[in-house]
Amino acid sequence: MGFKTNEASSSSHILKIPREDTPLMGKTQKLSSPSKTFANIFMSLVGAGVLGLPYTFKRTGWVMGFLLIISVAVLTYYCMMLLVYSRRKLESQCEAPKISSFGDLGFAVCGPIGRFAVDSMIVLSQACFSVGYMIFIANTLAYLFNYSITQPESKIFGFSPKSVYIWSCLPFQLGLNSIPTLTLLAPLSIFAEIVDLGALGVVMVEDVMICIKNRPNLEMFGGFSVLFYGVGVAVYAFEGMSMILPLESEIRDKEKFGKILGLSVAFVALVYGTFGALGYFAFGEETKDIITTNFGQGLLSSLVQLGLCIDLFFAFPLMMNPVYEVMERRFCEGSYCLWLRWLVVLAVSFVALMVPNFADFMSLVGSSVCVVLGFVLPSLFHLIAFKNELGWCSLFLDAAFIVMGTVFAVYGTSSTLIKIFAKMA
Repeated sequence: MGFKTNEASSSSHILKIPREDTPLMGKTQKLSSPSKTFANIFMSLVGAGVLGLPYTFKRTGWVMGFLLIISVAVLTYYCMMLLVYSRRKLESQCEAPKISSFGDLGFAVCGPIGRFAVDSMIVLSQACFSVGYMIFIANTLAYLFNYSITQPESKIFGFSPKSVYIWSCLPFQLGLNSIPTLTLLAPLSIFAEIVDLGALGVVMVEDVMICIKNRPNLEMFGGFSVLFYGVGVAVYAFEGMSMILPLESEIRDKEKFGKILGLSVAFVALVYGTFGALGYFAFGEETKDIITTNFGQGLLSSLVQLGLCIDLFFAFPLMMNPVYEVMERRFCEGSYCLWLRWLVVLAVSFVALMVPNFADFMSLVGSSVCVVLGFVLPSLFHLIAFKNELGWCSLFLDAAFIVMGTVFAVYGTSSTLIKIFAKMA
């Protein structure tokens, strides 16, 4: 993933090991059309984070929730375009190396320190997303097959259902994560996205029907105390910064990329806002951290929840590929390393066991690594790349994003950790 012809990139080319900039659907020879780029951006942004949005709307109030989604969408789009502008600026310079990924941009701007910062954030964010997948799968299966009103704390052979399901998934995930290339995982990616969109559509229809029937009491604003919590979840839901530069490289008409990206982000914001609001409108104060558990254990609800579990189960190795690319490049000279992949999967499973609440975990990840990766680093790189050309307005905006992002990361992370530890105590 480096510039020029270095050892890592050479090994990566020979062994066909996936890189951070490897397309999700496999390497293609033709450049992408606007419609395909729109679809790829949508797939890069929409993930498990959407399932925790109704619970977030419950805590923040539905008006504040909508405003947070819209605000984070606008800020995310702005920072994504900062990456694009920075890459174009640096590549336009004489004898400038090709910048294929976020890590390449970090190296071009700040040298090895910049690449290390980006690599660290990508590893943390992608691994944390995968932890969220495991938490969702385990909690959902435990609710479907082991939960009952009379025995809410049921055990399986003396162990919690959540831990049993996580360890049951481990052997299969070790096998899936042993697959060396994203090309071989492409069919699983397509299947996962179809299941995901179908399940989300069914959930929203169910929400509308329940909302018409129940009409619970709703709050418009949750107060300042939950502001940082809501922002953390919203940032988590929109995280897809590491894929923006590869996607911009693949589009046929690069002048249209900004418009297509804006339309994609706006469409995702509409989906997120609608999904979060409908879930809260349907269940009010009874909204749970994973919205699908509100539907009970009927046949339709069970099928939807199982569909989402299948989606995330097969999406897990796709989400982990950027982690393997970074780890293998840094520790194995770019060579495929089975034991390293298995060790990472094992570590992710251990972390999933430790986190009790899906929505709280989303807020923690969003408040920490996603804020740095999504707002602080793009603004910093843009500031350095254009340091001799920025006007006062642009200079102020970049500095404001860096300062506010850093403050929010520190405060949001600490406040969310306090809440998580309080629940675990």
